[in-house]
Amino acid sequence: MNGRRRPRVRLGQRIAPRFKGEPINTLIPNILTVLALCSGMTAIRFAMLDQFEWAVICVVIAGIFDGLDGRMARFLGGTSKFGAELDSLSDFAAFGVAPAVLVWYWSLKLAGGIGWAVCLLYATCCALRLARFNTAIGDATLPPYAYRYFQGVPAPSGAGLALLPLMLEFEMGFGVLQKPIVAAPWMVLIALLMVSRIPTFSLKSIKIPKQYVLPVFVGLAVLTAAVASYPWVVLSIIGIWYLLSIPVSVRNYQFLKREAERMKGGEPAPAAMPTTQALPPMRPELPDEVEPTRARDER
Repeated sequence: MNGRRRPRVRLGQRIAPRFKGEPINTLIPNILTVLALCSGMTAIRFAMLDQFEWAVICVVIAGIFDGLDGRMARFLGGTSKFGAELDSLSDFAAFGVAPAVLVWYWSLKLAGGIGWAVCLLYATCCALRLARFNTAIGDATLPPYAYRYFQGVPAPSGAGLALLPLMLEFEMGFGVLQKPIVAAPWMVLIALLMVSRIPTFSLKSIKIPKQYVLPVFVGLAVLTAAVASYPWVVLSIIGIWYLLSIPVSVRNYQFLKREAERMKGGEPAPAAMPTTQALPPMRPELPDEVEPTRARDER
């Protein structure tokens, strides 16, 4: 055999692998992101076929995938700049383009050019929010209490709110919600909320005490069963609850801001609102929106 002898492998000696590449674990977050993108594109296909219920379901599934990819990226150590950019593109397609096209075929096409302009406004505002979000990653000028809030409505939440009239119409048959005179102002409102500076709650910064972990899992199981049995009722209630939480988040944010300014000025906090309970720690756990490597879903 050409007079060459194969090198002997000693006992206990490690053999270098033949193929080098990325472990499959690090690819899982990007796989979930691609699945979210595909779900958003599939929603557009169902909208073109006038199968609006399946289209809304696809957008909801895209939101689930979008919520999982960031968690999986941190858990598996698969954070990367490539993943962050891919996630932004996926978010724009699934939560910017898909809801606009869906509402266009459902209602706004009856308004002609004005309806299409409203769809363009919504998609543009979603893109602007994503661009503002990407440029604000790692901003060290934000006060500690601001990391518990998002500026404006996140893209997945905005998509859910944009589709709220459809879900109400599916369940209750409110034909008036399908009229462009109702759907157009609603889409404009949601678009403005996404690019606004209104503080909204970031649920990912909430920590659950150990004694409540099991009840939370039970509650999630009950919620899943309710969504499977009465999807449009439960999803509509969640959307309405989120809308009602916005004024509460604004009030809490303003209170924390006043307390922080009072502490900075050396003034004592009022006895009814102890500062130690009102203010978060000076180094709180940052939500996904300020993660420098792979920012996720609240875009």
